[in-house]
Amino acid sequence: MTFKPIATMTLAALLLAGCSGGDETIAVAPPAQEVSIDAVGHYCGMNLDEHAGPKGQIFVNGRKNPVWFTTIKQMFAYTILPEEPKGISAIYVQDMGRATNWVQPEAGLWIDGRNAFYVIESQFIGGMGAEDALPFSDEAKAQDFARKNGGRVLAFEDVPENYILHHDDAAQNAAGGLKPLSGEVQK
Repeated sequence: MTFKPIATMTLAALLLAGCSGGDETIAVAPPAQEVSIDAVGHYCGMNLDEHAGPKGQIFVNGRKNPVWFTTIKQMFAYTILPEEPKGISAIYVQDMGRATNWVQPEAGLWIDGRNAFYVIESQFIGGMGAEDALPFSDEAKAQDFARKNGGRVLAFEDVPENYILHHDDAAQNAAGGLKPLSGEVQK
């Protein structure tokens, strides 16, 4: 008996559906954790509270604790670099649209990083002394920030790889091309 490709795929789908037995478990994303003294940046190895600006955290399947990031660009890099784990169960970033302290955002501002709006290429200097992406839960607040401080607003999946992996920001900052975080950025 000879099966055509479509018939084979249909048969495989039916067999797999019949094997589920109704015992499927749905993975629930772990809740965001607050930054503590033990939170250390994945790439820099430094405590997060030593760096200004929004932070990120990623939960990898099978790990109880999140992977911490001192900048939002680093959080993005983790999701695209081939050597990093791909079994990601949750991504959280701090909502700068609700932050009152942009140097050290207060507790309770964590939002789903995949649903945030990001201002990139603005005048904002992040935790590692270079321009960084800013996450917002409210697109209107992100657009308002971009109007006042430059940059553009993108969804998570639209942030370009060349922006994430671009490393000339520190040189631009040293040359006076970007303004520091300390009060000069308009919310």
